[in-house]
Parts: sequence; C-alpha cells; structure tokens
Amino acid sequence: MFKRHLQSLLGEELQFSPAVALLGPRQVGKTTLALEVARKIPHVYLDLESDRDRGKLAQPELYLESHLDKLVIMDEVHRAPGLFPVLRGLIDQARRSGRASGQYLLLGSASLDVLQQSGETLAGRIAYLELGPLTVLETGQGTMDDLWLRGGFPQSLTAPSDARSLRWRENFIRTYLERDIPQFGPRIAAETLRRFWTMLAHHQGGLLNVAQLARNLGVDVKTAQSYIDLLCDLLLVRRLAPWHNNTGKRLVKAPKVYVRDSGLVHALLNIESKESLLSHMVVGASWEGYCIETLLACAPAGATGYFYRTNGGAEIDLLLVWPGGELWAIEIKRSSTPKLERGFHSACDDLKPSQKWVVYPGKETYPLAADTQAISLHGLCERLALNRS
Repeated sequence: MFKRHLQSLLGEELQFSPAVALLGPRQVGKTTLALEVARKIPHVYLDLESDRDRGKLAQPELYLESHLDKLVIMDEVHRAPGLFPVLRGLIDQARRSGRASGQYLLLGSASLDVLQQSGETLAGRIAYLELGPLTVLETGQGTMDDLWLRGGFPQSLTAPSDARSLRWRENFIRTYLERDIPQFGPRIAAETLRRFWTMLAHHQGGLLNVAQLARNLGVDVKTAQSYIDLLCDLLLVRRLAPWHNNTGKRLVKAPKVYVRDSGLVHALLNIESKESLLSHMVVGASWEGYCIETLLACAPAGATGYFYRTNGGAEIDLLLVWPGGELWAIEIKRSSTPKLERGFHSACDDLKPSQKWVVYPGKETYPLAADTQAISLHGLCERLALNRS
C-alpha cells in the first residue's frame, strides 16, 4: 500500500468536521485510504453499490441513529441521493449531545452529485478533499517514468508489464463509458463519448475550442459543452483557467484542456511503451500535462493553478497563485538541457513572480538565470509539500 499524502489531512478533517467528503475517480484508492484512516477507531463501512448495504439504509434514520458513536463510511454516496437531509438532522442531533466531529466519511466518484446535494443541506457541516492518482512523492523518484507512461491509478502502475497496465486502463475506460457515466446524467452513446475523450487526448494541453470539437464530432456546441462538463465533474478532465489581471496586455481567455491522468491519455491513443510514447507527437503535451497535474496535486490547499498567455507570445505553462497573492512561475520542458525562451521572460516581466522554476526530466537543481532554477519534478513537488506542511 502506498502512503497517500492526503492521509494526515483526512485524519485532521475528521477531528474537526462532522462530515468529510473524499472525492476522486473510481479505482484511485479512496476506499483503501478511508479504511486505513479509520483502522484504529470504531467505524462502520457501507458500500452503497451493494444491494445489501443499501438495504440497511431503507430507513436511514433508524440505522444511522444506532451508530452515532462510530465513524460511518459510505462509499459511492451518490447512489443514495435522499441521504443528505437525514445526515444534517443526525449531525445536529450529535452536536447537541456533545459530539461535533468525525461522524461521517462520504466517498464519491464525482464532484457533481456530492456537491449539488450537500451544498444545500450540509453547509457548515462538511469538508471536501480530493484524492487524485498517485504522485511521484508517494511512489518515489525512481518511479517517475512509469508514472508518466502508466498513470497514477494504483492497479495500472503496479501491473506486471506495460501490456497488462494498458489492458487495465482500456478496461477502466470501457467500464466508465458503459456503466459509470450513465449513472451521472442522460444516456450518452459510449462510442460517441469515447471519440470525444480521444479527441481531448489528441488535443492534450491545447486551448479549448468547443465549437471545433463539436464540428469534429458532428454534434451541436451545447452537447459538446455538456460532454466537457461531465468529464470535468467526473474528475477525469481538467480545464486550466487563464490568469487575468490588469497588466494592460491582450490576454488569451480560453482555458487549456487536459485529460488529467497521463496513463489514460496514452490508453486513449493506444500508446503501450515508453519507446512508442517518445516517438509520438503527443509526447511534449503529455509530459506537460503529467507535470501540471502532479504539481497541482502536491500544492497546498489554497494554492490555485492557472496558465498565462498573451496575444504577443508571452507565456507561462503553470502559474501557481498562493492565498496571499504570491505568484510562482513554472515552465515545463521535456529536455535534459532546458533553455528559457523569450515568451517566458516577457511573461515574468508582466507578472513579477516571486519564484521562477523550470521543470525538466533531470535530477539536479541548478540556475538557468540569476532568478530562475532548473529543477526535477520530484524536487519541486518536495518544495510544494514543505509549504503544505
């Protein structure tokens, strides 16, 4: 079992919040993490995809009232949409009796249902955490290439061969398309959504042009937008927003779009081995997306990621904005000898970031300029983790 960086934070939230929602894609390790955190305390685990466990909640007040002295873990909580008003009453009842935290841990495979239900009924009573695929800090620096190729889903990463890993991801995609996604919205033809998802993989790191995607797929813009929204809500795709401020520059306003797990990018494009990846046209965009997703996963709560681009060519791949307004400029290069480009210098002149980094595939940290350091992905993740702690 990998030690997840979210483990200590989840334990802290359970000490202070009556309910915690742990969100993340399927098979990312939510159940394993939840049971590990609850291992030393009285708890009850309910898998709401199981008919037997859903049957226990036929009268949820009666069942849950009998377990007010335990942490109740409910997996795939979107399968019980009427549960949240009940939880609100039980949380308030427990508060009046002196228990103000650590009552419910809700696991969900998507943000949309949990957020929509709990936003109205559990406001002030619930904390949200997002668990993504494994990062290089959790698996070790020596696994970086495997993480990039196979992605961070534990079963994909630990498969005995690249071929088995690819097969696992292909089955994962098929299951999502045919069984999981229909639970969250109107019926969408699996083949249509797969074509759309594959288009996004080909377009990894590009500016989002919904009209063009709609034309390529043969659907209207509203439908294509709903597909994007659904994949983002399922935590499978990220829209990286552009940074806007009063620089007086003409800024690019469209978001960039990334398939969040690099292993899924490669499965959608049928890339099995590192050799195939290095000769594929998506290699640079894949590396960029992998680094961005890893850095955002390792960044502390409150730090927000953007990109910066002007019509004049100034550009920063990842701009980390800290809660106090401090900016970190991060450029990503798939080169053992990275070089700074004019666009990065121009963007930094515009924004005046406090720190400037260039992430590259090597291991050493060394200066590229008086105020800019080349650093490994693992090294920058370690620095972000220090700020998190």
